[in-house]
Amino acid sequence: MTDTKTFLGIAWNYPPRFQGGGSSQPTEMVANEANIQQSIMTLLSTSPGERVHRYEYGCPIREYAFEMMTASTRTMLRDRIEQSIILFEPRVIVNRIDFEEKQDEGKMNILIDYTIRQTNRRTNMVYPFYFVEGTDLVNL
Repeated sequence: MTDTKTFLGIAWNYPPRFQGGGSSQPTEMVANEANIQQSIMTLLSTSPGERVHRYEYGCPIREYAFEMMTASTRTMLRDRIEQSIILFEPRVIVNRIDFEEKQDEGKMNILIDYTIRQTNRRTNMVYPFYFVEGTDLVNL
């Protein structure tokens, strides 16, 4: 990525990869809306206390992995996700958070609808929250 004049931000692609495959090559970067979406994915995948020197960073959704998904549990989970995004991703405004349960697949899709502050562009993303770890593995 050669354009360094991005006003929504630029960061390493996650997981870090190198252009051309070799470690002596520059790292792949993401910018603008892709950077914001990747930042939200990282935020939701990180539990508070995991990040060194920034222990408060993250979203405590793993605490809900074994909870019954009642209306009150969904409300608490929605509030936790929204508060984490408000605190740690100031580039967006959360419009709506919905849940789509897929019990046969051992996951729940978290549907996040948000507006990017700088561009006033409304967009959305899906975060797959797995109740059963390792369900997305390829035959090893």
